[in-house]
Amino acid sequence: MSVKTERLGNVLHREISNILMTEIKDKDLNFVTITKVDLSSDLSYAKVYFTTLDESKKDIVLKDINNARKFIRSILMKRKIEMRIIPELSFIYDDSIEYGNKIESIIEKMHEEK
Repeated sequence: MSVKTERLGNVLHREISNILMTEIKDKDLNFVTITKVDLSSDLSYAKVYFTTLDESKKDIVLKDINNARKFIRSILMKRKIEMRIIPELSFIYDDSIEYGNKIESIIEKMHEEK
């Protein structure tokens, strides 16, 4: 990833997080945390990775946040951010935290057995 795409990804990360905190009224989306934004090299597509506090609602949140992506994109267009074209957004649940917790519990069990 180039420095430019990484910098613009960080801008999108900050702005989308802000939109989710202040603009979205859906209660399920209040506890969403954006973990990473991957921009395509031509800046036309962005994969937005997120996680949520209540993992039992992750399917509902994934559906709701993907339904809200056009609304989020429209708000991004109105904001004065340093991008000429706002990329198409696709939201993907980030299960790396769950995976990390699983590995950590396995390591803890191994230490307990010794």
